[in-house]
Amino acid sequence: MNISGVWIWHAAQQQFTLSPACAQWLQIAPDQPCTPEQLQARLGTELVRQWMTLISQSGADGFDTTLIPSGISLQGQLRLIGGCLQHGQLCGSLEWLETPTAERCFSDHLPLGMIELDSQTIYHLNQTLRGWLQLRNVPPLPQRWEAVFPPALLRELGPLMQAVAAGSREQRLTWKERTLQLEAASDLTADGHKLMIVHDISRYQAAVQAMQHTEERWRRALEVSGDGVWDWYPQAGVEYLSDRLLAIYGYDRADLESDPEELDRRTHPDDLAEMRAAREAHFSGQTPMYINEHRVQSKDGSWKWVLTRGMVLERDAEGKPLRVVGTHTDISERKRSEAALREGEERLRMALSATHQGTYDVDLRYGTAVVSAEYARMLGYDHAHFVENRENWIARLHPGDFRNSERAFRHYVSGKAPEYRAEFRQRHAEGHWVWILSVGAVVEWNADGNPLRMLGTVTDITERKQAEALIWQQAHFDTLTSLPNRRMLYDQLEKMLVHRKQRRNRFAVLFIDLDYFKEVNDTLGHAAGDRLLQEAAARLAACVSRKDMVARLGGDEFMVILRSLADPQRTEQIAAAMITSISAPFQIGGETIFLSASIGITRFPEDAQTVNDLIKQADQAMYAAKAGGRNRYSFYTPSLQTAALARMRLSNDLRYALQEQQLHVVYQPIVALQTGKAVKAEALIRWQHPQKGWISPLEFIPLAESSGQITAIGDFVFDQALHQVAQWRQSLDPEFQISINQSPVEFQSDPARYQRWLEAMEAQQLPGQAITIEITEGLLLDASEKVVQRLLEFSAAGVQVAIDDFGTGYSSLSYLKKFDIDFLKIDQSFVRNLQRNNSDHALCEAIIMMAHKLGLKVIAEGVETTAQADLLREAGCDFAQGYLYGKPSAAADFLSLPCCACAP
Repeated sequence: MNISGVWIWHAAQQQFTLSPACAQWLQIAPDQPCTPEQLQARLGTELVRQWMTLISQSGADGFDTTLIPSGISLQGQLRLIGGCLQHGQLCGSLEWLETPTAERCFSDHLPLGMIELDSQTIYHLNQTLRGWLQLRNVPPLPQRWEAVFPPALLRELGPLMQAVAAGSREQRLTWKERTLQLEAASDLTADGHKLMIVHDISRYQAAVQAMQHTEERWRRALEVSGDGVWDWYPQAGVEYLSDRLLAIYGYDRADLESDPEELDRRTHPDDLAEMRAAREAHFSGQTPMYINEHRVQSKDGSWKWVLTRGMVLERDAEGKPLRVVGTHTDISERKRSEAALREGEERLRMALSATHQGTYDVDLRYGTAVVSAEYARMLGYDHAHFVENRENWIARLHPGDFRNSERAFRHYVSGKAPEYRAEFRQRHAEGHWVWILSVGAVVEWNADGNPLRMLGTVTDITERKQAEALIWQQAHFDTLTSLPNRRMLYDQLEKMLVHRKQRRNRFAVLFIDLDYFKEVNDTLGHAAGDRLLQEAAARLAACVSRKDMVARLGGDEFMVILRSLADPQRTEQIAAAMITSISAPFQIGGETIFLSASIGITRFPEDAQTVNDLIKQADQAMYAAKAGGRNRYSFYTPSLQTAALARMRLSNDLRYALQEQQLHVVYQPIVALQTGKAVKAEALIRWQHPQKGWISPLEFIPLAESSGQITAIGDFVFDQALHQVAQWRQSLDPEFQISINQSPVEFQSDPARYQRWLEAMEAQQLPGQAITIEITEGLLLDASEKVVQRLLEFSAAGVQVAIDDFGTGYSSLSYLKKFDIDFLKIDQSFVRNLQRNNSDHALCEAIIMMAHKLGLKVIAEGVETTAQADLLREAGCDFAQGYLYGKPSAAADFLSLPCCACAP
């Protein structure tokens, strides 16, 4: 390799400064000055001395001289060019012209690698090896190992070269998809260096690995199968028998010589001719493989049935076999089983006839079958005239079952199934379909491994199939309306999502809720409610096409899938038709019933792309339709989702409101109209949210009911009210009462809850009259056993009950007479516009008169003016509540109200 570089001589310091290329070749640290003595290690003492002489004698013209080193390993010429000494410095250049030795020129063209080295230095690295290792820009040699090889290569190659240098026979290196083998030469070089030879064995290694892999797979396959292997060289008269083959017959290797005639001599005489004929047919090229079943005598004298399979691997120029390889498989057990099976076939047929199972014996070659009398009777035929074959069997087979029965047979004969088992329908002689379970097994195979004969049974499973169909029907359809149920709807939506995402087709989901159904169901009974649901389901189904789906989710909730939305207006047209249809009067049990429907609509893929999101958003849209006045439809919009998220977050915040003391109880006075004194108070709950401020009960009470938190809030209100009424019965009036609102959800809760309330009142030594429970009219319509039991418990304990918001619901006089009610609270909607001789005045007078006739007291809500109070007093109303007397106030502020100041 030729090298050139620049040098500067500093006379005062007696040092050289070398360019990077020059420093690298001279093996001097870059960017560091060096002395002439340091150069001697690389160039030799004589050459450095001559160089220094040129510098000391340099004149105005400088010098240009070529020097030849001696006494060192470098082979070449050093050309030195220098200027004149100026300001204590002399600049020049050097050029090394390498003179390759004849030996090294020869080594660069060898098809093998060569390395000359000692423990630290590389003296020669031929071009062949440089190419294999993909080495570029190798500095002039000799160089230290780390200067020649990249770090990654040195980490792999270094230990291997050290091992070979230390006497190891050979080492292997895998580098950049090559496998190299390193070997040490027997002799050292003239300089006493090690000489290492490197061979590229990549192709050889790959071939060896492929061969080993193939042999390993073959060996493992045979080990798993349990076959014995034979390897026969007919022209050489040598045959190799594996240990497994010898073990099949119980022989030791010493018992059998490597003579192919050994096994022939031990072959059963009755089988020998057929065995040799099959072998010769393969040798002559008539068959692709040599296969035969015959008996061979074991060492103990017994006969073993074997299946031998072989193939010619090599032939000579005349086509005669040179090498044949094959296996022996012990099939003695199979042969015994076949014999036992044949012997037991008739016994089996006789036994199965008693179990009403038919039997068949099929010749698979010709498709003909012998069947039992029960087989023919199962299909409605006379056995004496019944002919069974493949053509007749296919003619009776249901078209939808052919593929499954064929697949079951293929899986069995290919080993994928332990037996042939198939369920299919056959046409009965009378024309109807009979479900058949067929179970069979092949009992005879030919030499090529193809099935010849199959035996099996058939069983009539029609009743079982009918039962399964009924179970499936009950699992996927609503028993009341015969519509698809929730499970089937969800399954259908999942399938449609997969299909429509691929095709990019659109569809819509409609969530339908029947308005006021619960009231009708509670009033007329569940039987009438069921008939109403059946009629409503029929009306909804009549509004859609057969390709659409109407499903009942449960209760009075239905869902519709409109499969095709080619016309964007189709969804609205169907929704409007459903609302019109449901709004028409229902005639149930002699009663005329009016319902309406609220419908929420969501669309795929515009609104949602998962089943849960589609149903959730349709549900949100349905509730928006209800909030908009019912009897209408509403499409899903993102704002509905925003509102739902806001409700969810508010519901989550409500869970922490109690423990963080954000809930407060306030009290609104209830005065006796004749005296104007506060004799009662209604306990009301308020929520002061830390970020949102005061939140209306109209907003958070429904959330508390739906989330189940209403019970804990109700208990909190009761505890506060109980403590307060004990104080006010002492400071205001010994008969003072506090009213507590109870929602229907609370009233249906754990019965032990109200028992704890009564025990708490008893512990405070308070009579039952200290507390009044306010319920709504709708709760009386329920009239369930729980409601009746609660009212009876309150009555027995002396706790009074008031009907809140009377006049806005559906209660009747019969309920007021049936239950022990103490107060009616006239809803503020009747009081708000109360004037003399108007309709509200007449209604209030009628309610007051009716209540008094039934022995009930009346409380008017929403009284805000003196005129309203006077009219109510004239009408005989007992109590009044409203802003005229005071707004809901904290307990500390309650006593300062004017109506409380005049109390005794």
